[in-house]
Amino acid sequence: MPKKRTTTSKKRRATPKKKGSAFLFRLIISLFLLFSLAVVYLDAKVRYSLNDRQWQLPARVYARPLTLQLGKVISVEELRTELRLLGYIGGPGASKPGMFKRIDSEFWVYLRGRTTAQQYVKPQRIHVVIDNKKIALLDTVEGHSNKRKPKTIQFEPLEIGSIYPGHKEDRILVQLASISKTLPDTLLAVEDKHFYQHFGVSVTAIGRALFANIKAGRTVQGGSTITQQLVKNVFLNRGRTLWRKVVEAIMAVLVELHFSKDEILESYVNEVYLGQEGSRSIHGFALASKHYFNRPLAELTTGQIALLVGMIKGPAYYNPWRYPDRAKQRRNTVLQVMSQHKLIDSDELTAYTQEELLLAKSNALEGVYPAYIDLVRRQLRRDYSNKSLQTNGLNIHTAFDPLVQIYAEKSLAKVLSDKPAGIQGAVVVTDVSNGDVVAVVGGRQMRFAGFNRALDAVRPIGSLMKPVIYLAALESPDKYTLATTVSDRAFVVKGEDGTVWSPRNFSRQEHGDVLLHRALSQSYNKAAARLGMDVGVDSVLHMAGRLGLKRELASLPAMLLGAGELSPIEVAGMYQTIAASGVYSPLRTIVKIADSNGKPVARYPVSQTRVVDPALMHLLHYSMLEVVREGTGKSAYAQLSKEFAVAGKTGTTNDLRDSWFAGYAGDYLSVVWLGRDDNKSAGLTGSNGALRVWTEFIKQASRKPMDFSVPAGISYYWVDEENGLLSREVCEGARLLPFLTGTAPTSRSACKATIPGVWKWFKRLF
Repeated sequence: MPKKRTTTSKKRRATPKKKGSAFLFRLIISLFLLFSLAVVYLDAKVRYSLNDRQWQLPARVYARPLTLQLGKVISVEELRTELRLLGYIGGPGASKPGMFKRIDSEFWVYLRGRTTAQQYVKPQRIHVVIDNKKIALLDTVEGHSNKRKPKTIQFEPLEIGSIYPGHKEDRILVQLASISKTLPDTLLAVEDKHFYQHFGVSVTAIGRALFANIKAGRTVQGGSTITQQLVKNVFLNRGRTLWRKVVEAIMAVLVELHFSKDEILESYVNEVYLGQEGSRSIHGFALASKHYFNRPLAELTTGQIALLVGMIKGPAYYNPWRYPDRAKQRRNTVLQVMSQHKLIDSDELTAYTQEELLLAKSNALEGVYPAYIDLVRRQLRRDYSNKSLQTNGLNIHTAFDPLVQIYAEKSLAKVLSDKPAGIQGAVVVTDVSNGDVVAVVGGRQMRFAGFNRALDAVRPIGSLMKPVIYLAALESPDKYTLATTVSDRAFVVKGEDGTVWSPRNFSRQEHGDVLLHRALSQSYNKAAARLGMDVGVDSVLHMAGRLGLKRELASLPAMLLGAGELSPIEVAGMYQTIAASGVYSPLRTIVKIADSNGKPVARYPVSQTRVVDPALMHLLHYSMLEVVREGTGKSAYAQLSKEFAVAGKTGTTNDLRDSWFAGYAGDYLSVVWLGRDDNKSAGLTGSNGALRVWTEFIKQASRKPMDFSVPAGISYYWVDEENGLLSREVCEGARLLPFLTGTAPTSRSACKATIPGVWKWFKRLF
């Protein structure tokens, strides 16, 4: 009996052990299956995502290319500025592409090679001589003396921005075979000496890092291989948890399984994070080269390569703009490593460690043009999806002119420098000849993306509507000429709902009967409102539509004095037609689009339609010239040459909330707005605010006065300024006015000859 009990007891004790073993076995199997599924998932992610990510190329946006030709108007300083923007390095010689030499007004420039839609243009050296702000000599150098001198020389276009994916990452892809061997050699020496020996994870490196960190009592060294760093950049967050490190190691092994060492290294060169430009993160050495040095990767010096490699350890910590001493110390550490690995000799080490950082910009956001890129993006969305713009590597060629942009920014900054911080501004500049938008400033902080006032500040335009009223009236020459009298006296308009509208002049004074041309130049509100009511509000709005206005404004009397709200870009669209003498051109930013290989995808030709007769436009131009010569804009000629013809119109809204000026020379139309975002009073009229910005801009940027030649169908007559009747040059108060042929007054005013009038007539006669 005791034996049986013992046997039974043994059997009972064995049962739980079997159950425990079975549970453990099932647990191990389950964990193995979960691990296998995880590995399969990570494997698929590695195989497909890494390749896909490499093809997520943002659309790159380029300015107009700088073109040189004999006789082109450009100053020595402007050419030097253009070369600096393109990343050309000045020095005693121009021995390599991307370099130039300057002696006084002579330049020797070694142009970079570039790919056009037709062919590859080889690098070449050119000689340029500038005399009196014009190109006096243009020739190629070295072995080209027997060839004809080139008619034009074109540089590679300046990249001004990109339309990058939603994750805000940007990169320029390069192939490992196309870059200097110095970069990958330095990269491996500093980051992963045994890259070609390990299989994604280096136990030696992990052990060495662990020992160094324990010894220091903090994290001073990492043990990640280049493959692990690539995985972290592409797939994982920047956390430091144990689980993330395990996943990183697994994925690193999988990457090594599917890709060659050179493919991994090439991906790393294109992927590594190297800094920030506003909201855009800078990935890859090629983009970092442009970001910090404004040069192609192939043109970097050894010291510049050392700085970029050194920044991998901490792009923010070693930011060369914020912490130049840290950056230089880190660069020199990398140079020491390069010397130890025989990548440079001792003399080179000494030279490069003494070298300055050679940064091309003063800060990360210099050369960033968010307002213009915003306009480009909006126009692109009409034809392309966001995905195409963010991943297909399109090359967007625009009409952007960097010199004009600089002048617009400087002009706005100068005027706002003595204004309260709450005063904002916007500037839009177009090419009068074709409607190209060549510059846009969206606010006081010109380098920061945000509220783009040039496109989105929809504000009352005040007196900027008046030229439209007068143009609509002049289209009825049997009723209105520049010599027609119009009353500038008080009147009341009653609406159907019982509301009363009674316009008043800015000066609070009335001027009685005045000639139509003077009412416009002096910006009399009551005269303009009377004229607009006589012509009809609908007729005025119809004329605005013909000039290019797309926004529908309410057909109310107050619209005649600018109660209608428009953005600066909308005003520019309307005034562009005025500046172009009645030829409507839709505002254009994009000239053409090419794919990532440079093959043309789309072209955006200039479209022009005559909407107003040129003779009629001549009458309006006369009055708008008068605005700047004698009227509300006359302060412009305190800075401009009296012989330089310009025209425009001031605009001021109630309580001095908005200050406007829209004006043009022969080359550029510029619309300027100043005001406050909260719509409180800015304390500025059009004359003492926006006009100052406009004048500064035209003084610097414009090279061509307005064309005021007399078109067919126009005849000039002397008239009496008091009553608009015919007069003579020698008579007191006589003024020479243009008329559509056959519409001049027939009655003659009494003439009181004056000595100045007779003398002026006598001088002109002889």
